[in-house]
Amino acid sequence: MSEKSSVNWDALEAKPAFRALLARKSRFIISATIFFVAYYFALPILVGYFPALMKTEVIGRINIAYLFALSQFFMAWILAFIYTRKAAQWDKEAAAVVQGH
Repeated sequence: MSEKSSVNWDALEAKPAFRALLARKSRFIISATIFFVAYYFALPILVGYFPALMKTEVIGRINIAYLFALSQFFMAWILAFIYTRKAAQWDKEAAAVVQGH
């Protein structure tokens, strides 16, 4: 059983505020995705092209490659945290656009 939506989606899509919200959202998502992919593939590229550098021991037997690999976990968590905060903000803005504010 689906309820009939009271939102006029064609009119909503035509609103400049809605289009601006989608543009901001797209910019963030595309930028974050490019950053994530570049950061993710940096490790195998660096290990492949600069093995001596990546083997440099920093703390005991822990080398730069291990630290970089560990940093990818933190980067993913930080990016997820930032995304959830931005998504909550977008939800509020979307609700305001739907309400006509």
